[in-house]
Amino acid sequence: MRLEITRKSDLAVRALGVLRSTDRTKGSDLAARIGTTPAFVSQVMAPLVRNGWVRSDPGPTGGYELSTDLDEISMLDVIEAIEGPTVNGTCVLRGGPCPTDKNCALHDAWLMARGALLDELAAIPLTAVLPAKEVA
Repeated sequence: MRLEITRKSDLAVRALGVLRSTDRTKGSDLAARIGTTPAFVSQVMAPLVRNGWVRSDPGPTGGYELSTDLDEISMLDVIEAIEGPTVNGTCVLRGGPCPTDKNCALHDAWLMARGALLDELAAIPLTAVLPAKEVA
Protein backbone atom coordinates (compact mmCIF):
# COMPACT_ATOMS: atom_id res chain seq x y z
CA MET A 1 0.00 0.00 0.00
CA ARG A 2 1.35 3.37 -0.98
CA LEU A 3 0.77 6.21 1.46
CA GLU A 4 1.49 8.87 -1.13
CA ILE A 5 -1.23 11.10 -2.46
CA THR A 6 -0.15 13.30 -5.35
CA ARG A 7 -1.20 16.73 -6.54
CA LYS A 8 -3.24 14.95 -9.20
CA SER A 9 -5.62 13.64 -6.50
CA ASP A 10 -5.92 17.11 -5.02
CA LEU A 11 -6.73 18.54 -8.44
CA ALA A 12 -9.33 15.82 -9.03
CA VAL A 13 -11.11 16.70 -5.79
CA ARG A 14 -10.98 20.40 -6.67
CA ALA A 15 -12.30 19.72 -10.18
CA LEU A 16 -15.23 17.71 -8.82
CA GLY A 17 -15.99 20.60 -6.47
CA VAL A 18 -16.03 23.07 -9.36
CA LEU A 19 -18.22 20.80 -11.48
CA ARG A 20 -20.66 20.46 -8.59
CA SER A 21 -21.39 24.19 -8.96
CA THR A 22 -21.61 24.40 -12.76
CA ASP A 23 -23.52 22.84 -15.62
CA ARG A 24 -20.72 22.27 -18.13
CA THR A 25 -17.20 23.62 -17.92
CA LYS A 26 -14.64 23.82 -20.70
CA GLY A 27 -11.28 22.20 -19.98
CA SER A 28 -9.44 25.51 -20.15
CA ASP A 29 -11.86 27.15 -17.71
CA LEU A 30 -11.65 24.18 -15.35
CA ALA A 31 -7.84 24.30 -15.50
CA ALA A 32 -7.86 27.99 -14.57
CA ARG A 33 -10.29 27.40 -11.68
CA ILE A 34 -8.25 24.58 -10.14
CA GLY A 35 -4.81 26.04 -10.85
CA THR A 36 -3.32 23.81 -13.52
CA THR A 37 -2.81 23.67 -17.26
CA PRO A 38 -5.42 22.53 -19.80
CA ALA A 39 -3.11 19.66 -20.84
CA PHE A 40 -2.84 18.39 -17.27
CA VAL A 41 -6.56 18.82 -16.58
CA SER A 42 -7.30 16.18 -19.20
CA GLN A 43 -4.98 13.74 -17.37
CA VAL A 44 -6.74 14.52 -14.09
CA MET A 45 -10.20 14.13 -15.58
CA ALA A 46 -9.61 10.92 -17.57
CA PRO A 47 -9.96 8.58 -14.53
CA LEU A 48 -13.06 10.48 -13.37
CA VAL A 49 -14.62 10.00 -16.80
CA ARG A 50 -13.62 6.30 -16.85
CA ASN A 51 -15.36 5.81 -13.49
CA GLY A 52 -18.54 7.41 -14.85
CA TRP A 53 -18.50 10.30 -12.38
CA VAL A 54 -17.89 12.94 -15.05
CA ARG A 55 -19.01 13.22 -18.63
CA SER A 56 -16.70 14.70 -21.22
CA ASP A 57 -18.11 16.14 -24.43
CA PRO A 58 -15.60 17.20 -27.11
CA GLY A 59 -15.91 20.14 -29.44
CA PRO A 60 -16.48 23.88 -29.22
CA THR A 61 -19.64 23.53 -27.13
CA GLY A 62 -18.29 20.61 -25.10
CA GLY A 63 -16.68 20.40 -21.72
CA TYR A 64 -16.90 18.47 -18.48
CA GLU A 65 -19.98 17.94 -16.33
CA LEU A 66 -20.89 15.76 -13.37
CA SER A 67 -22.79 12.60 -14.10
CA THR A 68 -23.17 11.32 -10.54
CA ASP A 69 -24.06 12.53 -7.07
CA LEU A 70 -20.86 13.39 -5.19
CA ASP A 71 -22.35 11.99 -1.97
CA GLU A 72 -21.94 8.56 -3.57
CA ILE A 73 -18.16 8.97 -3.97
CA SER A 74 -15.77 8.48 -1.05
CA MET A 75 -12.32 9.94 -0.61
CA LEU A 76 -10.94 6.42 -1.05
CA ASP A 77 -12.80 6.13 -4.37
CA VAL A 78 -11.13 9.30 -5.69
CA ILE A 79 -7.67 8.38 -4.39
CA GLU A 80 -7.82 4.91 -5.94
CA ALA A 81 -9.22 6.27 -9.21
CA ILE A 82 -6.28 8.66 -9.52
CA GLU A 83 -3.42 6.89 -7.76
CA GLY A 84 -4.33 3.26 -8.44
CA PRO A 85 -5.14 0.48 -5.98
CA THR A 86 -4.09 1.16 -2.40
CA VAL A 87 -3.73 -2.53 -1.61
CA ASN A 88 -1.18 -4.08 -3.91
CA GLY A 89 0.04 -7.06 -1.86
CA THR A 90 3.46 -5.55 -1.27
CA CYS A 91 5.09 -6.01 2.13
CA VAL A 92 6.08 -2.73 3.77
CA LEU A 93 9.50 -4.18 4.61
CA ARG A 94 10.34 -6.58 1.79
CA GLY A 95 9.01 -4.80 -1.29
CA GLY A 96 7.17 -7.97 -2.35
CA PRO A 97 4.51 -10.24 -0.86
CA CYS A 98 4.98 -11.54 2.68
CA PRO A 99 5.43 -15.31 2.47
CA THR A 100 2.53 -17.01 4.25
CA ASP A 101 4.91 -19.23 6.24
CA LYS A 102 7.18 -16.37 7.40
CA ASN A 103 5.47 -12.97 7.67
CA CYS A 104 7.57 -9.90 8.37
CA ALA A 105 7.70 -8.38 11.86
CA LEU A 106 5.24 -5.60 10.92
CA HIS A 107 2.76 -7.77 9.02
CA ASP A 108 -0.11 -7.95 11.54
CA ALA A 109 0.29 -4.37 12.79
CA TRP A 110 0.46 -3.06 9.21
CA LEU A 111 -2.66 -5.00 8.18
CA MET A 112 -4.60 -3.48 11.08
CA ALA A 113 -3.31 0.07 10.44
CA ARG A 114 -3.92 -0.18 6.69
CA GLY A 115 -7.43 -1.52 7.29
CA ALA A 116 -8.25 1.33 9.67
CA LEU A 117 -6.95 3.95 7.23
CA LEU A 118 -8.84 2.50 4.27
CA ASP A 119 -12.04 2.19 6.35
CA GLU A 120 -11.72 5.83 7.38
CA LEU A 121 -11.14 7.07 3.82
CA ALA A 122 -14.02 4.93 2.53
CA ALA A 123 -16.35 6.43 5.16
CA ILE A 124 -15.65 10.05 4.16
CA PRO A 125 -17.97 11.22 1.39
CA LEU A 126 -16.30 13.54 -1.07
CA THR A 127 -18.80 16.27 -0.20
CA ALA A 128 -17.46 16.33 3.37
CA VAL A 129 -14.11 17.75 2.20
CA LEU A 130 -15.43 20.18 -0.40
CA PRO A 131 -16.24 23.79 0.39
CA ALA A 132 -19.92 24.71 0.50
CA LYS A 133 -21.59 24.51 -2.90
CA GLU A 134 -21.38 27.79 -4.77
CA VAL A 135 -24.69 29.26 -5.84
CA ALA A 136 -24.59 30.59 -9.39
